[in-house]
Amino acid sequence: MARALSGYGAVFAVVLLGLSLVAAPSKAAGPQGLLDYATPHNFQTLVEKLDQAVTDNGMFVVTRASASKGAAGRGITIRGDMVVGVYRNDFAVRMLEASVPAGIEAPIRFHIYETADGKAHLAYRTPSSVFAPYDGGDTLRLMAEELDSIFALIAQQAIAP
Repeated sequence: MARALSGYGAVFAVVLLGLSLVAAPSKAAGPQGLLDYATPHNFQTLVEKLDQAVTDNGMFVVTRASASKGAAGRGITIRGDMVVGVYRNDFAVRMLEASVPAGIEAPIRFHIYETADGKAHLAYRTPSSVFAPYDGGDTLRLMAEELDSIFALIAQQAIAP
């Protein structure tokens, strides 16, 4: 026989229900920490908005690789696709002080890709999930959490209408 929830059990159930109603990124499947947002923007607009959001949030674009530009250089047309590496030197120094092996993960990457409808998606793995496998103690964990906040601000600004 079912029993009515009371006290903390009821609060917990309400919190779980509320969390299930929160809008989620457009893709649920993927590696741990992957966030993937459908946007109202076309590919080029999203590239420009991401660049501006990175600057506005005190970070730097330090790498850029575009499969679509590379293909175009070979006379092949594919949908827009670009990976943008974002980081800042003070984070690099802190990361390396905490864990040299974690250096392979910098810069943290955003992936912009165009879909069949001409709209673009923005995807990235949260810095805390990127750095989670490394033994860097609280220093690395706290730095990654700080980056989580910055990357969330960048993404929200870039995807905004």
